[in-house]
Amino acid sequence: MKYTEFEIISKYFKRNQKKDVNEIKGIGDDSALIKIPKNNILAISTDTLVEGTHFLKNISPEDLGYKTVAVNLSDLAAMGAEPKWTTLSITMPESNNIWLKKFSSSFFKILNKYNVRLIGGDTNRGSLSITLSMYGLLKKQIALLRSNASIGDLIYVTGTLGESAAGLFLLKKNIFIKNVNIRNYLIKKHLNPIPRVSEGMALRKIANAAIDLSDGLIADLDHILNDSQCGANINLNKIPISKVLIDNFQSQNYLNWALNVGEDYELCFTISKKNIDKLKIIKKKFLVNFTCIGYITPIEQGFNLFDNQKKIIFKKKGFNHFD
Repeated sequence: MKYTEFEIISKYFKRNQKKDVNEIKGIGDDSALIKIPKNNILAISTDTLVEGTHFLKNISPEDLGYKTVAVNLSDLAAMGAEPKWTTLSITMPESNNIWLKKFSSSFFKILNKYNVRLIGGDTNRGSLSITLSMYGLLKKQIALLRSNASIGDLIYVTGTLGESAAGLFLLKKNIFIKNVNIRNYLIKKHLNPIPRVSEGMALRKIANAAIDLSDGLIADLDHILNDSQCGANINLNKIPISKVLIDNFQSQNYLNWALNVGEDYELCFTISKKNIDKLKIIKKKFLVNFTCIGYITPIEQGFNLFDNQKKIIFKKKGFNHFD
């Protein structure tokens, strides 16, 4: 049975989620109406995921539903915002009921985990692509901006880097590994990244600048450096690489994945040395590691990579939508 646009919305995307006191009107009218609490500002993130560019054609609807939300939550996490609402626009070749049921179930499962309400959107026919806008709240003057890094700041990243890229290369069959458990673990790291929402909210009062790692450490950190008009020295031997990657792949592979491929959706942030004790307190609240990989320098010193104090020549790469 084929459903119309409004039947699709009603059947799969109009759900009884937990009501938010600031929501005046959600799905069901021409626009959603939201009240912004006093002394708050609205953080807005929008991402479009296109089949063949941002996800493989054979991705399951469950994994696509999860990742659609996770990557947008990651953007809000990088600002230190508390996610609250979202809108979804989905273009698909046909109204496949089985696909829609699986996609929407996974989609709402992660939304509900982070207490985010779907308040509107659109459906269209065409090549599969998904656009999600995520809205979060922040107290004034505490947003984590890319432009706030200062000379002398220490540079940190959360978690470990490179595993998502390894999972992608396994899915594309560009590499092979015999151990099924390790293979499945790495693929899951690619398909089901964990947005560092709580970590971002905890950092917003003590960190200076932040970004989520979607395009690779070099490209994403370079955004901070450009916006803050600073340089940086990064120690390759300090970049957090999991034992799984170290034990199963060559260093040239996993370092390239961490530096240039991306989709880890970890946070990279800078913090003044005076706030290190506060950071130690925050670290105790989370299971994820916070690793110092370098420090911010004057802009004239540039962006440098070192391996055991030896300077490495490198090219700024990272993911580019138009390559």
